[in-house]
Amino acid sequence: MKRFLVLLLALVMGLALMGCQSQEPADNDQQSAEPEIKDVILATTTSTQDSGLLDVLEPMFEEQTGYNIKTVAVGTGQALSMGEKGEADVLLTHAMAAEKELVDSGAVVNYQLVMHNDFVIVGPPADPAGIKELATAKEALAKIAETGSVFVSRGDDSGTHKQELALWKDAGIEPAGDWYVETGSGMGKTLAVANEKEGYTLTDRATYLAHQQNLESEILLEGDAVLLNIYHVMQVNPEKFEKVNGPGAKAFVEFMIDPATQDVIKEFGVDQYGQPLFFPDAHTTVEELLGQ
Repeated sequence: MKRFLVLLLALVMGLALMGCQSQEPADNDQQSAEPEIKDVILATTTSTQDSGLLDVLEPMFEEQTGYNIKTVAVGTGQALSMGEKGEADVLLTHAMAAEKELVDSGAVVNYQLVMHNDFVIVGPPADPAGIKELATAKEALAKIAETGSVFVSRGDDSGTHKQELALWKDAGIEPAGDWYVETGSGMGKTLAVANEKEGYTLTDRATYLAHQQNLESEILLEGDAVLLNIYHVMQVNPEKFEKVNGPGAKAFVEFMIDPATQDVIKEFGVDQYGQPLFFPDAHTTVEELLGQ
């Protein structure tokens, strides 16, 4: 009888010990899945917010990873400046030449192609400069300047502003005078001012479509190869800036190039506008995108 009781007690203790051991990995897994620093500061261009894309992607990222996204939507120039100073964890921007400077300096790492859309020139339906039948942005800007038609610029060092200045330079024109208006504001505000002044402006297609119902402005020039608008995502270098949330930034980069996220980007806007606002490009190269 004593032998039976000893065996029974040993069996009970053994089962209890096995239960504790089986629970321990589950507890550890649960703890490891919880981010140590939950907030991730995303510095990005206003177009990703104004288009509504981030309203869709941010909750997805937070639910999948447990991180909290803190978005700062500014011009691309300011977003890149935040990255250069270590004031953000991750960047989503669209100014390749300026981005490459940060990559080359080591301020950012894990530089990944995400998506593209395009720039268009919009203006009043009456088209006083007569650009609608032209084929290139260079010709269009030359006609706008020649006729002194109102052109509204963001003037905010954003990716769109950088692209606009590059187009003026290509046209051999230094824009200045009463006809050239700078808002110092984001794309949504600039579209509203151009609409009010019956002027022209350069905009990304996504933001224009998102605001189209409130505008009389129409797309008057599109399709020029120089108007391609390419977005990259990148981590601010955690080895250079100790306060940067490296794991959170890496998680966001991986999320943006994940096939499931790319599928969401591909379909974004189709139900409302009949066309996608962005085209996913992860795991391709800029050279392939440009057909080079």
